[in-house]
Amino acid sequence: MPEINRHPASFRDPSGFVFNLDGKTYRQVNKSYTAAYDLLMRSGLYERLTTQGMMIPHTEITGIDMGADGYKIIQPEPIPFISYPYEWCFRQLKDAALLTLMMVKTSMEYGMILKDATPYNIQFHRGKPVFIDTLSFEQYEPSRPWTAYRQFCNMFLFPLYLEFYLRGNIQKVLSAYLDGIPADITSRMLPLKSGLNLGVWLHVHLQNKVTQNAKAKNGKETFSKKKLQNLIDHLETIILSFTGKKTKSSWSNYYEETILGKEYLEAKEKIFRTLLEKIPVGSVLDLGANDGYFTRIIAGQSEQVVAIDNDQECINNLYREIKRSGSANILPLTVDIANPSPAIGFHNKERAAFHDRIKTGLVVALALIHHLVIGRNIALPVLSAYFADIAPWLIIEWIPQEDEKIRQMLGSRENVFQEYTEENFERYFYAYFRQVEKIPIPGTGRILYLMERK
Repeated sequence: MPEINRHPASFRDPSGFVFNLDGKTYRQVNKSYTAAYDLLMRSGLYERLTTQGMMIPHTEITGIDMGADGYKIIQPEPIPFISYPYEWCFRQLKDAALLTLMMVKTSMEYGMILKDATPYNIQFHRGKPVFIDTLSFEQYEPSRPWTAYRQFCNMFLFPLYLEFYLRGNIQKVLSAYLDGIPADITSRMLPLKSGLNLGVWLHVHLQNKVTQNAKAKNGKETFSKKKLQNLIDHLETIILSFTGKKTKSSWSNYYEETILGKEYLEAKEKIFRTLLEKIPVGSVLDLGANDGYFTRIIAGQSEQVVAIDNDQECINNLYREIKRSGSANILPLTVDIANPSPAIGFHNKERAAFHDRIKTGLVVALALIHHLVIGRNIALPVLSAYFADIAPWLIIEWIPQEDEKIRQMLGSRENVFQEYTEENFERYFYAYFRQVEKIPIPGTGRILYLMERK
């Protein structure tokens, strides 16, 4: 009988666990969760959430040995790529927070409530956030406070506050605080002016005091449905207020104001489309996607595109465009190619490394390699081995040292990159790849290559 492989991230919940069998993902519902699962399914809540696209649907499966603790086996709808909150942009975390609050409000209508509120229960699927943890519901008791309130603050509200006030990519801090950023840390990091905000004062600075008071009363403080509705409404109002105009960073307007001009972009696009037509394009990883100009071209000819860039504003803008256009097959993530998300969590297995989760048939690297070699000091032999590890097929752009972009990069530093030549580029990459096409971009020294791993 095939071996059941329990997912290393699924060990904390006594209600059940996720496992893989024959390349498919399942979830076991334990007998201890029987009453809650049955209420979820018969109350109409499951149908409401899945019909409206808020929660991933599942199918009940028979014929798999559950063991003595098992009640049901369910098979969720597959999600092509798993991402984590420290890889999301600000707008993605905001939408995930709003979805969580909507899940709470909706579940209350059916006599249930979320017992936890973590962004790890959410994935971006078909262009929008979707809830994936079927075992996160419990029967609602109006006299009890929402037990997941603190977790929601630590994992959603506080990172959003910090991002909003500090204007930095704070989500990356979540990789160090897997249980969320604590209130005391958040309070110290927020600027003094934030104390004038009522939401910050109530949910950050007073949270520890409220917790201590609740303990002093030995849990006898009564709650009500109205109080919880007011709390959820207030949290929703705060998060909705995190709006702003489209901003620019060093790279968020790269293709709008590229030095090489409109002619270069048009010629490059024409060649790029030609190369895409020469290979079966299934799933694609677009490295250094910038504002997603070429990502959207890829999406028109592929099943799924994962677009990554280290510049969060680029990903914010791309995500906003995905929402506007309704693109369902682009997953934008904030990831540094030179330092992608590692394996972290318990035993370094709870959250898998980026390249262990994101495996595609094609990798695209346009206007990128010079940033890695000259900007990040990653030598060509190292880069070629890296691409060979992740790319069955590769479309990559070569940019010579004479290029205006590279001259700008070298303007304030010594040029120690004599090995960075077209000849060496081909020598190192052809050790791992077979050249399929090599097409110069007219009017420039740039070249687009299509390669297949040997």
